[in-house]
Amino acid sequence: GPEHKALCKSFLALFTRKALSMYVQQQDAVIREHCAIWMEKQQQVQAPMEMRELIRDMNCATSQRVFIGPYLDDPKVQRQFTDAYNEMVKGFLTFPLKFPGTQVWKSMKGRKYILAVLQQAAFRSKDRMKVGHEPACLLDFWTQQILKECQEAEENNVPPPKYSTNMEIAYTVMDFLFASQDASTASLCWLVALMAEHPDVLERVRAEQAAARPDLGKTITGEMLASMPYTRQVVKEVLRYRPPAPMVPQVAMKPFKLTQDYTAPKGAFIIPDIASACKQGYTDGEKLDPDRFSPERKEDVTYASNYLVFGHGPHYCVGKEYAINHLIAFLAILATTLDWTRTR
Repeated sequence: GPEHKALCKSFLALFTRKALSMYVQQQDAVIREHCAIWMEKQQQVQAPMEMRELIRDMNCATSQRVFIGPYLDDPKVQRQFTDAYNEMVKGFLTFPLKFPGTQVWKSMKGRKYILAVLQQAAFRSKDRMKVGHEPACLLDFWTQQILKECQEAEENNVPPPKYSTNMEIAYTVMDFLFASQDASTASLCWLVALMAEHPDVLERVRAEQAAARPDLGKTITGEMLASMPYTRQVVKEVLRYRPPAPMVPQVAMKPFKLTQDYTAPKGAFIIPDIASACKQGYTDGEKLDPDRFSPERKEDVTYASNYLVFGHGPHYCVGKEYAINHLIAFLAILATTLDWTRTR
């Protein structure tokens, strides 16, 4: 409806070229911090390490830094926020029983704490933007936009947007944190695993990075990403080859024509098979082949409607470029910082 359309329009301010360029520099800082932690940990254990939890922690730290960084400035609050988030996520994977001591109970307590912190962050962000500070995180870009919309509403003698309250902002930023976590963690893990299994691809990434970034210690910027076409192809191919969300259940709000011969009735439960769609049409779709997205082959253009990693149509993921940039920055830094093998 109109409210949802207005909200989506408001989100455009969060993913401008300027905003994305700032985000990638923050992503760079967190990735380097965690790569250093991993190297230190490896020197201590001198044995293969399980990477998923380490990558999850890095991804969680990245989301926090980019989305609300200046407002998690108390180390104690930041630790509690992270713990509360992890407890909340566990609630999705447990028996639905709300009773003191159960995981659902802990998850609801975690959610309550997260919302309280995010409301305070929204309040502080509005105060900073009102006095003309430059945005320092995603929340700042949004409150800056919201304040403009509220001023326009006042001038036109209409109510401010529903999403302009601190509580609604907190709900939405919590949704962003959730959306950026599990799917991106899965894709980050697949990057590590698949590069270990395809050293030829990894070597080409390293060669491109050496040419694009003569000073490998320099922070990656949005402009630098443009000089990494092959690394981008690798990221897009890993997402196609192993989509983080293999299926996305939907409910038909009205009769929906699926094929020439079948129309799903209103209320039907439809489960698009993203994993299969991402293999259809592509040349040798079961093979990892980043060159399929090269300017010469252009399979990303030819089979664009099959590339459902970020959805399609009006519900296309607004954070697509943010997620891809994060994966590119991660691969660029990882490939030029560490050597690794995969142990099954």
